[in-house]
Amino acid sequence: MAEFQQRGEDLESNFAECKRLLEEARGQLRELEKGRKEGEEDVEREAELNRVQAEVRKLKKDEKAFVKMIEEHRREEKKLPWNVDTISKEGFSKSVLNIEPVTKEETEEAKLQRHKTFVEKYAKEIKHFGMLRRWDDSRKYLSDNPHLVCEETANCLAVICVDLEIDEKHALMEQVAHQAIVMQFVLDLARTLKVDPRGCFRQFFSKIKTADKPYQQAFDHELQSLKERVRSCARIRMESAMKELEEEQRQGRLGPGGLDPVEVYESLPKEIQRSFDEKNIQMLQEAINKLDPEEGKYHLKRCIDSGLWVPDSGEGDDEEDEEDEEEEEG
Repeated sequence: MAEFQQRGEDLESNFAECKRLLEEARGQLRELEKGRKEGEEDVEREAELNRVQAEVRKLKKDEKAFVKMIEEHRREEKKLPWNVDTISKEGFSKSVLNIEPVTKEETEEAKLQRHKTFVEKYAKEIKHFGMLRRWDDSRKYLSDNPHLVCEETANCLAVICVDLEIDEKHALMEQVAHQAIVMQFVLDLARTLKVDPRGCFRQFFSKIKTADKPYQQAFDHELQSLKERVRSCARIRMESAMKELEEEQRQGRLGPGGLDPVEVYESLPKEIQRSFDEKNIQMLQEAINKLDPEEGKYHLKRCIDSGLWVPDSGEGDDEEDEEDEEEEEG
């Protein structure tokens, strides 16, 4: 029973892979045939065209063979006697052709981990794709690295854009943003066609190179929107970083009473500020004495708590000055 079930699962998996490969080969074939119609004939292109045509024919045969094998497997399944093994297997009697398997929704934590693992593994390839400028170079690079055609690559390119904008590398940011939109349009096309994006990215490049005005305008609009979002995000990140730095510096300035000397100084009356500017203790005392006793006490305490005024230090300075005067008189 286990072997029978495993065989069914293998057939379903191989059938899905065959369909994916066939869709990708068809996309490649359409591109090659289009090039032939546009007069781009050469020996290499014809050889590649013949190879892809042969591949499409083979995959079509394989697809038909898998359909027959799956149907045969289903007929055998119906003949199996009802027992504990057959009735306890969830979905055992369902059609593998007409009903998609129910998949568990991926948790947010799992998505983040999958994204992190992918980016760490392919960071170099993603950055290389982000720097490409020509349509043909991008198409060829994705043909050589089809694993990059996914949501993770699009997200990673957007993050790279923000980093470049923060580093004030504006031209590079705009280039990588262009490639991020390329990837996003490929993914959107795949969702529209309901196929694996690895099987339709060639269609996107064929379409964009000869795009009508509305399609090109849509691409340009999305590109401009992304660049605006990147600039906004970079600005927010820089402002946040500045606030963190300012808070860190503020924490480092706090006096013994937990007050910030800069904030306390800015809140002082002008005359008291001037006494600190001139480092004149007598002027400070006179300025405080001119105030209402409670107000003077309030400001003096805040000066001490912020470290602007250290009473012991001031008294020590006075004593040292007196000693210096006595020595001079002697």
